[in-house]
Amino acid sequence: MVHRIIEWSLRNRFIVLVLATALFAWGIYAVKKNPIDAIPDLSENQVIVFTEWMGRGPQLIEDQITYPLVTNLQGLPKIKYVRGSSMFGMSFIYVIFHDDVDIYWARERVLERLSTVSRTLPTGVSPQLGPDGTGVGHILWYTLDAPQMDLGEQRALQDWYVKFALQNVEGVSEIASFGGFQKQYQITVDPNKLLYYRLSVPEVISAIRTNNNESGGRKFEISDIGYIIKTSGYLKSADEIANIPVKTQNSIPIRVADVATVQMTGETRLGIFDQDGQGERVGGIVVMRYGENAAEVIDRVKAKMKEVSKGLPDQVKFDIVYDRGELIKESVDSIKHTLIEEMIVVSVVVIIFLFHWRSALSIIIQIPITLAASFLLLNAFGISSNIMSLTGIALAIGVIVDNGIIMSENAYKHLAERYASWQEQQKNQ
Repeated sequence: MVHRIIEWSLRNRFIVLVLATALFAWGIYAVKKNPIDAIPDLSENQVIVFTEWMGRGPQLIEDQITYPLVTNLQGLPKIKYVRGSSMFGMSFIYVIFHDDVDIYWARERVLERLSTVSRTLPTGVSPQLGPDGTGVGHILWYTLDAPQMDLGEQRALQDWYVKFALQNVEGVSEIASFGGFQKQYQITVDPNKLLYYRLSVPEVISAIRTNNNESGGRKFEISDIGYIIKTSGYLKSADEIANIPVKTQNSIPIRVADVATVQMTGETRLGIFDQDGQGERVGGIVVMRYGENAAEVIDRVKAKMKEVSKGLPDQVKFDIVYDRGELIKESVDSIKHTLIEEMIVVSVVVIIFLFHWRSALSIIIQIPITLAASFLLLNAFGISSNIMSLTGIALAIGVIVDNGIIMSENAYKHLAERYASWQEQQKNQ
């Protein structure tokens, strides 16, 4: 079989050259389309289910949320195993699927099962899916350099302007905010005053929830003019909350301010983000969507940052603290230089040892064609250009050259023997 292929190739040199040129052009196209990253993504094919039930202990979370979810999610198709983790106020479920399962198909199956399981969970508990990213999806970290703004204003700017703008970038799964204070209205109830007015905490909560609402009315027509009647009761300030009546005793309304203190403050924090020992900062983490090109996503995020910067207040700018794009560029450039150096060294060695420029040229041509064609297989198997894959290609150059040298030497030897035999025949005649 091999002899026939070699014989056919020698008899149809033009076709072989055309096929090699087409393969090389196709490989160059595959090189441009192949995703570029610094490190290979070896994370499992998983879907994360996150459930929050604040104020409850880990054991209660385990019994009421984690265990019911794990037992129900184990029946999903094409699943390997399910992992559960319970902590104070939060539950995490990691649903691991087989590697050949499409991640979005897996997320749909998990959502279908959650729609039926949620009815068995405690009131007010709603499981949510995590971002469609992987464990190595953190491609860029940034902070806001805003020396003239307090941490609460910085966090508000991040959550209500920067985050929404960057989430629209193609390939971004999530913008996770960190640092600063999340503004909220806090109501601190005085138990002694509740006892004095014979009130309970649920009554205070119910009064606030009832007043922070909008009720619909009806359409009222008069003099051929239609009026839409509604009541708007959304709370807008701490004073409005303080003036909410909780109960009426002896024709006197008992307000929230009579039993509690209302103030705007930050949410309770479990940690801070300090940058270079210069103080706290507010920022975000860009999480890349599953299967995206990290280098292209980073470039698109940076371009969007330049656009968003035009709408930031004065003296506020982005400060990138972690950029995988630099690591990707340095890693890929290092491997590229190694490949070029190997190609040059191998070419020189082949020319010196064979001392036959046509044989050396046929071997040297194999190197770029084989390298370009290898990216067709990388794309077919969903492997990105990273340190590991490019290093494997660099190591394979020696095998490629060895095969070419062996075939060339073998052909050269047989041709020399035939030429010597032909010369002897000529002498004998």
